[in-house]
Amino acid sequence: MNDIDPTNSTSGISQEERQWAMFAHLSALIGLVIPFGNIIGPLVIWLIKKDTMPFTGEQAREALNFQITVTLAMVVSAILILVVIGFFLMILIGLAALVLTIIAAIKANEGNSYRYPFTLRLIN
Repeated sequence: MNDIDPTNSTSGISQEERQWAMFAHLSALIGLVIPFGNIIGPLVIWLIKKDTMPFTGEQAREALNFQITVTLAMVVSAILILVVIGFFLMILIGLAALVLTIIAAIKANEGNSYRYPFTLRLIN
């Protein structure tokens, strides 16, 4: 480890920027406590850091798009509770969102861009 150079030698992205990108992904877990916190967390980080930290802005936007997609899928699943399949879909979506969020946070902290699968890219 090179303690003098704060950037990752392979990607050129500073440790601070990689940490903020990781926080952008992990901030979605606030949704477990606060309604719509899964959208608010990445949105706040994206709005604050998009102009000063390009990598963080990109990852926060990706996290925001994914969380909007997850929220829409949960709404559809809630409606499908009327035909019982909604319960299973909500569990499946919740587990998939948790796993993909953790993977994205790890990749961002390593300085690698992560693109969530099955995501509607509404925010550009």
